[in-house]
Amino acid sequence: MANFGFSRLTVVAPWAPNWREARSAVGAPELLKNAAETTSLAEAVALCTLVVGTGTLTYRKPEQPVVLLPELAPRVLQELERGGQVAVVFGPEKHGLTREDLSYCHLLAEIPTDPGQPSMNLGQAVAVCLYELASRAFTPGNGSHETGASQEQRTAASSRLNILAGLVEETMTAAGYSPRSMQAANRHDLRLLLRRLAPTERDTRRFLGLFRRILWRLRHLRDARDRGGKPE
Repeated sequence: MANFGFSRLTVVAPWAPNWREARSAVGAPELLKNAAETTSLAEAVALCTLVVGTGTLTYRKPEQPVVLLPELAPRVLQELERGGQVAVVFGPEKHGLTREDLSYCHLLAEIPTDPGQPSMNLGQAVAVCLYELASRAFTPGNGSHETGASQEQRTAASSRLNILAGLVEETMTAAGYSPRSMQAANRHDLRLLLRRLAPTERDTRRFLGLFRRILWRLRHLRDARDRGGKPE
């Protein structure tokens, strides 16, 4: 990260209590010292409007749009120019990002590797990805990375999509559409769907209002039925 000018690191659920004291490259101790720590990926990317997962397609069937690494920089630059925040997510070195992790990602960036050896060391993967972004998206001449787009026009942050997904799931359950056996699968699919749609903050607020009204109505009907009366 320090090699290519990146300084904002968030570590999700680190296994070692002393990870901040790990040996780092010359010039990089402050980056590790100032890194944020969260207990979940959802928390780590809560404010982000574009979340990019990384990995290989050799052992997985992607559920979100896939971009080759050289094609990622223009997407990142576009989001930054809209005033959004971008996160690039890397999984543990042993197994990479899980299917659950990727459900929080808008895109999956694939590093083109030789089919005979698709797996990469974590540090190497990070370096390759950040080199591409640094050389293609943050070169002189790209201008400002923000156009002053209003908050209403920006893509909704990940945390807002999670709130909307939770409300839709609650409404589905109240309507009897999501039985207990399907709730986990429906929750996963909702996260992916909302990130594919990439609604603006204004659209997200409208959807929240719509589903809150539907949920209120469903509960009102249920309560009236339980009392043996007629709904108003």
